[in-house]
Amino acid sequence: MSLRCGLIGLPSCGKTVIFSAITAAGASRHNNSEMNEAIVNVPDRRLERLVEMYQPRKTVATSLDVVDIPGIKPGPQGGDGRGSRLLGHVKDVEALLHVVRCFEDSSVPFAYDTIDPVRDVETTDLELIAADSATLENKIKRLAKRVRAGDKDAIRETDDCARVNAAIQQGIPVRKQNLSDHEIASIRECNLVSQKPVLYIANIKSVGDADNRHVTVLKEIARTESAELITVCGKDEADISQLEPNERQEFLRDLGIQESSLEQLLRAAYRMLGLVTFFTTGEDEVRAWTCRKGDKAPVAAGKIHTDMEKGFVRMEVIRYKDLMELGSESAVAKAGQARVEGGEYEVQDGDIVAVRFSK
Repeated sequence: MSLRCGLIGLPSCGKTVIFSAITAAGASRHNNSEMNEAIVNVPDRRLERLVEMYQPRKTVATSLDVVDIPGIKPGPQGGDGRGSRLLGHVKDVEALLHVVRCFEDSSVPFAYDTIDPVRDVETTDLELIAADSATLENKIKRLAKRVRAGDKDAIRETDDCARVNAAIQQGIPVRKQNLSDHEIASIRECNLVSQKPVLYIANIKSVGDADNRHVTVLKEIARTESAELITVCGKDEADISQLEPNERQEFLRDLGIQESSLEQLLRAAYRMLGLVTFFTTGEDEVRAWTCRKGDKAPVAAGKIHTDMEKGFVRMEVIRYKDLMELGSESAVAKAGQARVEGGEYEVQDGDIVAVRFSK
């Protein structure tokens, strides 16, 4: 399962620099391109330890898919529909990574003459909800014939879409509307961009800026939304990302950065989306898998193969911590720490599993 995220923000907020810092892709400016995209392996020290233990022929990490679109310009987008088209590239992501410039430097161009996170967040949200409003209006038009025929489901969906759109017209993104279950069901197919969870990235110039007044303001915005926030020294980390992997950590430490932007982002995104990682092991392959926190064993097994979910019998489970402490699967079993779980078991972060199923 690949975690797919979309970078959004104003022009020159540092999105493409952050993209390079996260993915080590060395992306250039967009020019006429409408997006950059890169897939990177999710770093996990537990996977590395398991590989050392099992020495498998193949290792598969979970992955992060990052889409970076050009900055959405504030104000009218012109008649070519480019703003909505650009946002179309992030409609199928699971989370939005909203980059906000939080440093002052007149030598680095920006969309405005001043730095103001409140204005910048509101401006970007307005672009998101404008695209969503058009999507909702299109759905209402599609339902019109069924509504005239008295179709109760179409009438309910139209009413729900109209209520959501009315709130949008007041400047309220969908994620802030506290929708009911049936309203969520009515708009699900619309895949609205302002409904997606947001992780704010404060783009700062140096570690010393981590608590500046602009970051403080953005933290308050994130707090009021119950959203996640990380701070990233975009330019420095983008430069470091181009080094050999074994050199990066040393340079990060020299700058006073304890954790890379990728590690920060993943930890925050997994927490925000309620994701956990579990593992399968063996001589052939050691692999990391991702599922939702609270997923029952058959659902998690289905991430490995759909047949495993359909024919699920049981799941044999070892905790990563127990395996590391005791040194082998046989030692874990001898200590009575290996478990057999049924269909109601909720897979935990760090579980090492073997699925038994009927074909």
